[in-house]
Amino acid sequence: MEVIGIRPTVDFVFKRLFGSPEHPRITIHFLNAILGPSLQIRSVEICNPFLNKETEDDKLAILDILAKDDHGRLINIEIQLTVPAGIHQRLTYYVSSLYSGQLKEGVEYTALNPAISICVLTKPMYSRDPRLHLDFRLRDPSGLLLTNDLQIHLLQLSKLSKTVQNVSQATSIEKWAYFLVNAANLSLNGIEGLFPEAEFSEAAGVLDMISHNPEQRQLYDARLKLQLDEAARLEGALNQGRAEGRAEGELFGQIMLLQELLGIAELTRDELTNLSELQLSEVTEEFKRRLRNRSV
Repeated sequence: MEVIGIRPTVDFVFKRLFGSPEHPRITIHFLNAILGPSLQIRSVEICNPFLNKETEDDKLAILDILAKDDHGRLINIEIQLTVPAGIHQRLTYYVSSLYSGQLKEGVEYTALNPAISICVLTKPMYSRDPRLHLDFRLRDPSGLLLTNDLQIHLLQLSKLSKTVQNVSQATSIEKWAYFLVNAANLSLNGIEGLFPEAEFSEAAGVLDMISHNPEQRQLYDARLKLQLDEAARLEGALNQGRAEGRAEGELFGQIMLLQELLGIAELTRDELTNLSELQLSEVTEEFKRRLRNRSV
C-alpha cells in the first residue's frame, strides 16, 4: 500500500495542516490536545492564514501560525527542526510581545487576553527530561501560580514513547506527536486504522493532497531541501564548536599540569577561560619550553 511520503514536520506542511482556515477542525483538535480539557476550544481564527506566496521567496523564514480562539487567547504555533541559540529568549520575547501588544491607550490591564506559544521540536530542548510535553507558566518555586496569561508549551517529539502497537490507546498529545513523526511512512488507510478521530483522517488528506498536487509538491520539496541544508549547516557548526571546545579543554588541562610541574601559578582558571585557542597554544608551548630548559 502506497505511503504518503510527505513529512508533517516540514514547516510548509505544518502550516498547511494547522494554519489553514480550510481545516479548522485540525487546528482545534491539536490545540485542545496541547492546552488540556479545562478550557476547550470550539472555534479558532487563523490570524495569518496559509498563503502559497509565503513560501516562494522567504528562504528560511519560519512559517509560524498565529491563531485566536473563541476565548480570546492569542496562540502562536511553530515547528523547529533544530534548537538554535537564543530560542529560550525568543520564545519568551514573542509570547510577551503577543501579550503586551494588546494594550492600547485606554485599555485596562484586565482586558488583556492570555498569550500562548506552542513550539514543536524535532530535537529536544531539554535532553535529560523524558517528558513529551513541557508546560511553562509564571509560578513561584513552591508551584503557586501567579497567572496563566503567559504560557510556553514545548512538544519534544524525540521523547515520544508510543509505538504502532499501543498508539491507539495513547493520549491526544501522544497521537499528534506520533502522527507528526510517522505519517510520512504511513498510508491513508494506515492512518485511519490507527486513529479513529476524523481530524487525523482530515490531516492525512491534506498530506495526500500535497503529495499529488504538482505545485504543492514542488513547494514542499523546495522547503524540505532548504530545511535539510540549514540543519546540516547548523550541525556542522555545532560539531566544529565541540571539536574546538575539546581542543581548548585539552590545552587548559595541559597548562594546569605544566604550572604544577613548574611550581608556578601564573594563570588562574578564570584567566585561562578568557584566552583563545591560539593563546592557550602559545602558553602551553612556553611552559613546555621552560620545563625542557629546567631539565637541561
